[in-house]
Amino acid sequence: MLFDSPSSFGRAFRIVTFGESHGAAVGVVIDGAKPGLPFDLAAIQKEMDRRRPGQSDLVTPRSEADRVQVLSGVFEGRTTGHPIALVVFNENQKSGDYKAISDLFRPGHADLTYDRKYGIRDPRGGGRSSGRETLARVAAGAWAKQQLAALGVSVRGFNREIAGIAGGEVDWAFVEQNALRVADPSAFEAQKVAVEAAKAEGDSVGGVCEVWIEGLPIGLGDPAFGKLDGMLALACMSIGAVKGVELGSGFESARRRGSENNDPLGPSGPEKNDAGGTLGGISTGAPVVVRLAVKPTSSISKTQRTINREGQAADIATHGRHDPCIAPRIVPVAEAMCALVIYDAWLTQQDLREGSVPSVAEWDWAALEASFPDRAIQRL
Repeated sequence: MLFDSPSSFGRAFRIVTFGESHGAAVGVVIDGAKPGLPFDLAAIQKEMDRRRPGQSDLVTPRSEADRVQVLSGVFEGRTTGHPIALVVFNENQKSGDYKAISDLFRPGHADLTYDRKYGIRDPRGGGRSSGRETLARVAAGAWAKQQLAALGVSVRGFNREIAGIAGGEVDWAFVEQNALRVADPSAFEAQKVAVEAAKAEGDSVGGVCEVWIEGLPIGLGDPAFGKLDGMLALACMSIGAVKGVELGSGFESARRRGSENNDPLGPSGPEKNDAGGTLGGISTGAPVVVRLAVKPTSSISKTQRTINREGQAADIATHGRHDPCIAPRIVPVAEAMCALVIYDAWLTQQDLREGSVPSVAEWDWAALEASFPDRAIQRL
């Protein structure tokens, strides 16, 4: 099954996330990790640091270290084969910021739908609908990225567009050097000014995040309902701020002729990649390119029209600590969700047809050992 509950995801490799923005903690339980695999907590923390709040004046100033702790499933730096529980304890909640709007529904947010669906909601930061839930995804996805790296697969992302201002060049070295995680140095200043202007007006802007998955073999993905592109779309659309997903040429393909959009095939594979790395829901070996439309942050201090729980008209202004643009912090989340899908698809294919993709015994152990210079890695 793809998921057993609204808080779980995956088949051969499964995760369940838990916790709320202003609760005691947020975390994830990972099930399906094979025993004896290296578990690099420092590498996971590095990914958590990329997602955490307070990194610059262009994101929320909420001060959280987001230090991840291992509760189970790991012994002496290796997985035990049992569920891995990772947790981050919340330290800097300011629940009082939400007292004035606890009876109001924020436009664009999940307040109304949660209230009507469950008959109860946690107004403090949105509770379970808060973007803080994504730190659990990043923790699990970081470990999946480690396993994929040992198989020669990289998952990396950047923001192609901010506030309607698109970049053209992709300079990977620049992505982690700027607060917006954009890849085009020539577009950064205009994008930064647009975010600052929205922030000054108590408003917000959106963006377009792009993830590249490189090094895949042919054969990942399970038609008809387990297509690789379908799983990636579902995973990315499950991120709260994402309102659209496309692969390859995406919506542009609807404006082309088949002769223009089809990727010619040569002895070494596709000669271009408008398909975005999949055909029939199965990986082609070309890079998988996923694009996410990230909406403007819903919580803004600008006055908006809304209703209260009784359905009466009211005005609302959401004060507190919110991102004027959530896109910079979406990048590691999008990478994590893509990594979870790819690793799950890899294990599923390995079970379906032995030898069609490398197994644990064929991993690049030299690369793994180089990642753990302080201890020897026991090979299975």
